[in-house]
Amino acid sequence: MQLGLIGLGKMGLNMAERIRAAGHEVIGYDRNPAVTDVADLGELVSRLVAPRTIWVMLPAGEPTRATIASLAQLLDPGDLVIDGGNSPYRDAAPHADVLAARGIHFCDCGVSGGVWGRTNGYGLMVGGDAADVRRALPIFDALRPEGPREEGFVHAGGTGAGHYAKMVHNAVEYGLMHAYGEGWELLKASEVIDDPAGCFKAWMRGTVVRSWLLDLLVKALDDDPELSGVDQYTPDSGEGRWALQEAVGHAVPTPVLAAALFARFASRQENSPAMQLVSALRGQFGGHEVRHTE
Repeated sequence: MQLGLIGLGKMGLNMAERIRAAGHEVIGYDRNPAVTDVADLGELVSRLVAPRTIWVMLPAGEPTRATIASLAQLLDPGDLVIDGGNSPYRDAAPHADVLAARGIHFCDCGVSGGVWGRTNGYGLMVGGDAADVRRALPIFDALRPEGPREEGFVHAGGTGAGHYAKMVHNAVEYGLMHAYGEGWELLKASEVIDDPAGCFKAWMRGTVVRSWLLDLLVKALDDDPELSGVDQYTPDSGEGRWALQEAVGHAVPTPVLAAALFARFASRQENSPAMQLVSALRGQFGGHEVRHTE
């Protein structure tokens, strides 16, 4: 199968290589001249045989919106566009509408696997019409991990379902990572634990908390057992916020996600205004010691 792939960054370039290794032709476009196969979107479209399939792997928001709007003017009826970036699920329907006005089909695909996906395969969550999903199955099969299809791929539902599933996936990821973080801090604080990193390594086999995230954590600790070179500042991609907003809208309690997301916010504060106020209040009502900055 032939595929046009727009966006050859950390994920896109590895995805292109995995698809090529499965025997498919990939023509990639990126603004970086060192990795692109074509000069612009027009050349990309001209080199693909109709009906075309194009995968967009760009940052959420304006980069993806602008690219899909451009493709709507360049592609022909019957062509298919797949948005594989971390777009908000609510963007899927407007993207589909822009393309449908020109007779162009659309799927949204949540992709998980990070920089290890080229070797291990990617978890794929797809939204869209069943016929469009079947049409792109050779590409999905090339990207997913080896083994039963349902263990690395799901047609989650209609338009937007793929990105919704990926949003929830990332929300679960937030909670798992923060649970490991709290466990690490508690082990470090204990007077009876001599080898916190060794405890995590001991959990890698046979325990109920083993996971790929734990394997990656152990790798990080092998590189730096004290994490001394790591700053606490932790960004968020937006998916945790979107998931929490959805939870509020559906009245679904997600305290783990909320705690993990707010902990990331706290990691960016050198001196928390909220905790400054709490400290000052303790001094006022109880005469407790108030520590002052230099």
